[in-house]
Amino acid sequence: MIRRLYDWTISLAEHPRALWALAFVAFVESSVFPIPPDILMIPMIIATPRRAFTIAGVAMVASVLGGMLGYYIGWGLFESVGRPVLEFYGKQDAFDTFSQSYNRYGAWAVLVAGVTPFPYKVITILSGSTGLSLPVFVVSSVIARGLRFFVVAALLWKFGPPIRDFIERRLGLMFTLFILLLVGGFAAVKYL
Repeated sequence: MIRRLYDWTISLAEHPRALWALAFVAFVESSVFPIPPDILMIPMIIATPRRAFTIAGVAMVASVLGGMLGYYIGWGLFESVGRPVLEFYGKQDAFDTFSQSYNRYGAWAVLVAGVTPFPYKVITILSGSTGLSLPVFVVSSVIARGLRFFVVAALLWKFGPPIRDFIERRLGLMFTLFILLLVGGFAAVKYL
C-alpha cells in the first residue's frame, strides 16, 4: 500500500496541475497521509527551478493549513479520528506518555517535528488534544515548515539536479543536525 501511494505521489510531479497536487499532498500529509510532500516537491523544483520558491511557499502554506486540520482532529475529534490515526502509525503509547508534559515544550515539539523526519501529523494531533495554544502552534508550524521547504528549495535552486540524491538520502539527518545546533545555541545563550 505504501509503495502504491509513493508511486502515485511521484506521478503527480509530471501533471499539469502539479502545484495543486503538491498543495493537496502537503495538506493531507500534515494530518493523515504517510508520504511527505518533499517526494513531489523535489522533482517539481528540478523540472522548473525558477519556480522553486513558489513551490516551497505552496508546500508551506498547505502544510500549515493541514497542520491546523490535525490540530482540530486532536482537539475535537481525538477519540473518533485522532486515536485511530495514531494507532495506524503505531504512536499511541508514545502519545500517551508524551502528552503528560507536552504543553511545557509544545512550541519546540512543533518546531522539531516540522523539520525532522518525525511524523508532523503526530505533533499536530497531539497539539490539539493537549490544548497547546493555537497561535503558538501556528507560528511554530510556519517557522518549521517554512524552514524545511525553503531550505530544500534553495538548495535545489542553487545546485540543481546533483543535489537531489544528496537531499533525498540525507534530508532527515541534515534537519536533525540543524535542530540540535539550534537548540544547543539557545541553551548556550541561556547559560552564558
